[in-house]
Amino acid sequence: MIKNIPQEIEIVRERLAAHQMRSMDKRIGPDQKMVESEASERRKPSRRSFLNTLTRGTVGLAGAQTVLASSDPSNTVRISRRVRDINNNVQIAVIGAGGMGSANVNTALRIPGVEIVAACDVYDGRLAAARERWGDHVYTTRDYRDLLQRSDVDAVIVGTPDHWHKQISVDAMQAGKAVYCEKPMVHNIAEGAELIQAQRDTGMTFQVGSQGLSSLGNEKARELYLDGAIGELNYAEGFWARNSPIGAWQYAIPEDASEATCDWDAFLGSAPKRPFDPLRLFRWRNYRDYGTGVSGDLFVHLFSSLHFIVGSNGPNRISATGGLRYWKDGREVPDILLGMFDYPESPAHPPFNLSLRVNFVDGTSGSTYLRLVGSEGAMDVEWTRVVLRRNKLTAPDDVFAQAKGEELQMLHGQRKEMLPPAESVFLVEDGYWGAHYDHHLNWLTGIREGKPVVEDAVFGLRAAAPALACNNSYFEDRVVRWDPDNLRLDS
Repeated sequence: MIKNIPQEIEIVRERLAAHQMRSMDKRIGPDQKMVESEASERRKPSRRSFLNTLTRGTVGLAGAQTVLASSDPSNTVRISRRVRDINNNVQIAVIGAGGMGSANVNTALRIPGVEIVAACDVYDGRLAAARERWGDHVYTTRDYRDLLQRSDVDAVIVGTPDHWHKQISVDAMQAGKAVYCEKPMVHNIAEGAELIQAQRDTGMTFQVGSQGLSSLGNEKARELYLDGAIGELNYAEGFWARNSPIGAWQYAIPEDASEATCDWDAFLGSAPKRPFDPLRLFRWRNYRDYGTGVSGDLFVHLFSSLHFIVGSNGPNRISATGGLRYWKDGREVPDILLGMFDYPESPAHPPFNLSLRVNFVDGTSGSTYLRLVGSEGAMDVEWTRVVLRRNKLTAPDDVFAQAKGEELQMLHGQRKEMLPPAESVFLVEDGYWGAHYDHHLNWLTGIREGKPVVEDAVFGLRAAAPALACNNSYFEDRVVRWDPDNLRLDS
């Protein structure tokens, strides 16, 4: 049970919560339009301020994050964060103890004061592995509702197939449990309203598992964007490539998989009934009844990062194309998908366009990035690195400096100027524990302190909806219109 809550915890999440209070705290759901709280001057961040800071040294990070200047001639800056141990106890359970669910538990257990007490899965082999991995004391069951009735469970990690995310999350919050739900949070857009309502009604901590959102890379990119490093945003693009069978969801099928060792009916849940099929159970991402394709698995990460960095609610026009080009293994979803998104003007940003690509047929190597292109520069954002490039190298001068420059030019010709570097690279310091750790720490701090998290149900739906709308566009061959402020599909 939760106990001994400390009075003060030093974590970077305080900075994220402060941003949320300005930009998202008043967004209250699909029945009422968001009340914007950030000033409209964010639309035009000051390049003068950014360049003045840059020519003096480096742009600093707020809060517990530090920036160390580098003597590297390439203008490389190291970014880091300080984290204190947190010793109050939170007892967690995992529902869906497969690859991602187990990875989430292992990450959470790195944080002091966290204990795993229960695990649920429809495959007996995973339950046995949970006891072997985390101890014989771990209670195991095939029925997630057993875990929700236990008084020793404070919080649950939902690592199930996508078609179970909403219902388990709602049931868990109504049972008084905090929830960490893997992205994309919902299997279809219509499920979002019920989940948002459940979080509002119960007051429980709910966080979506797009872990890159909490990375040092995203935090630095947000700071640079707000400081005017790239001027007015006009275009963004994201890319995710994979080139292996595992990366393309051809997961191993256990040799003992059978109706005796698997609860097939529990796996299906609300999905259409059909005979036992181990491919569908263990490679569920390939099938529309249970998964959300490459957009729900990967586009949603890019949306989460972009929306956090620029303070956006999301696009209002979505279209997609693609195809099944290589992994013709019976799957129902494309292995190449391209999405195009129109972002309307908002108090946080000007109108801009976004393009996203996922490629599971990459013949070179897997990679991912998010690129923001502005009127005065661009930056490539990764979870551990940000590369900032500027296309205007002449720093702005004040009136006095301009007058003196004109005098000197008349006497001696055009005088050269001190220029900021054309490219700056921000890298995490060695020993950084990673975005996955940061994201779980943010969630657990929300539980311990009762503070809001950034990637709550509202933020989660604003990232999931345009990703899932890509599927609508692709399979229905049409443009999808989405209202990101009021959280509803437009007819």
